[in-house]
Amino acid sequence: MSYRYITTPIYYVNDRPHLGHAYASIHADIMARYLRAAGHQVLLLTGADEHGEKIAKAALQAGEAPHAFAERHARAFEEAWRRLAVAPDLFVRTTAPAHARVVSECLTRLYEAGEIYLADYEGLYSVGQERFVTDKELVDGKLPEDKEPPVLRREPNYFFRMEAHREWMRQLLLDRPDLIQPAQYRNEVLKLLDEPIGDLSISRPKDRLDWGIPVPWDAGHITYVWFDALLGYVSPLGYPDQRAFADYWPSVRHMIGKDILRTHTLFWLGMTHALGIAPYARLHVSGHLLGADGRKMSKSLGNGVDPLEAAHRYGVDTLRYTLVREVSFGFDGIVSNAVIEQRLNRDLADNLGNLAARTLAMVTKYRDGMVPAPRTYDGAETAIIERAGQLPGIVLALVEEMKVGRAAEQIMEFVSQLNGYVASSAPWLLARNSETSDRLSTVLYTLLEALYSVSDLLAPVMPGKMRELRLLLGAAAEPGWNVSWGAGVEPGSRVSEGILFPKQYEAD
Repeated sequence: MSYRYITTPIYYVNDRPHLGHAYASIHADIMARYLRAAGHQVLLLTGADEHGEKIAKAALQAGEAPHAFAERHARAFEEAWRRLAVAPDLFVRTTAPAHARVVSECLTRLYEAGEIYLADYEGLYSVGQERFVTDKELVDGKLPEDKEPPVLRREPNYFFRMEAHREWMRQLLLDRPDLIQPAQYRNEVLKLLDEPIGDLSISRPKDRLDWGIPVPWDAGHITYVWFDALLGYVSPLGYPDQRAFADYWPSVRHMIGKDILRTHTLFWLGMTHALGIAPYARLHVSGHLLGADGRKMSKSLGNGVDPLEAAHRYGVDTLRYTLVREVSFGFDGIVSNAVIEQRLNRDLADNLGNLAARTLAMVTKYRDGMVPAPRTYDGAETAIIERAGQLPGIVLALVEEMKVGRAAEQIMEFVSQLNGYVASSAPWLLARNSETSDRLSTVLYTLLEALYSVSDLLAPVMPGKMRELRLLLGAAAEPGWNVSWGAGVEPGSRVSEGILFPKQYEAD
């Protein structure tokens, strides 16, 4: 049995979910659905990072206790994933007692092994990123992703000996060039590892911050939010001794945004090495989503797309499809209402939706809505059958490399092939002559069976609409995978007419 473990970031819940959160989670969900369809045992994890200074500050501004604030926002993330058809198997919350126990046990082990020590520290501290920063990271006096410049702080902290693991991390990346994808992010981390990275501050004095997990041996210190949150990838698996951890961890793939690359390489690889945990199998790093103005989406610029509003306006499946087709994972790209609308109207309505509508209409008109039995296949049908048989393997290979957009593109090229087949076979002409009745049955059956194949191939991307398509075809509601040609739609069953993707012309 093959196990697969896929994770989104453990999202920091100081605000409502935004499109960047949706982008990572939808990609992870789609990968999980494809791998599950192919027969793997899959766990998809997401969760809420609920501790730290930003949460405490945001809660204070909202007039709430930190726990109540974090609870409200964690529930908002869970509801967002439900509305966006993201179906995690595990939802970790860093306020959960079981997670806190794992964090405390890991801290104690590292402290007893000499990996953690107490020292005074003075340096520039970014509240936005909740870490100390160096002068060379600053642009115009602050981190590019922060609104405020860092503040000078001097305080006692516990430190993790991250520098001691630098050479191991560097060698790991050299030995496993595919560990971090796309490759430019691996190169970025290797460049960081060419120079000393220092040790990692992993505590904050309780008199400054009391919202977090206490350091087990020193009640005067609270665990640093990133040390806490990163262990959220292993705590739900019952680390260190539960069967789920042994089964699933070796296959783990993390999906993250490039703004948290440093924490998921320098911090997390160093931590796992010190704890004796095998490094992740793959780190998939996404770029930034840009607004219509070409700048990174941000609340202050007002150039973002609210994922829940977009899902309501254009449909959940249209949003999911647009996110994977429009912006390749690992690269920056623009997503706007106009972009979503264009993908809806061109790809989905004009290409796939039109193919389904005209096929179902012809079956209704020429065969009284009943699936006909095919007769003799010729070269055109053989090419379609061959392509339908090839696509599951092609799609899975692309998904394994997190090239989900390319996988969807391959399927849509098949849809275009089918539209070309409609034009060349001209069923409306075949219907005029009783002598070509058998040929018409073959053409209509081929289109219905190919549409069934498309519904299975695209089900992980658009689960709702592809279920709707299968029902229109008179097929089983649940998707299959790599179904043999002829086992999708059954001759004699009844189809229904319908419009899968109504066009819209409302973009700003």
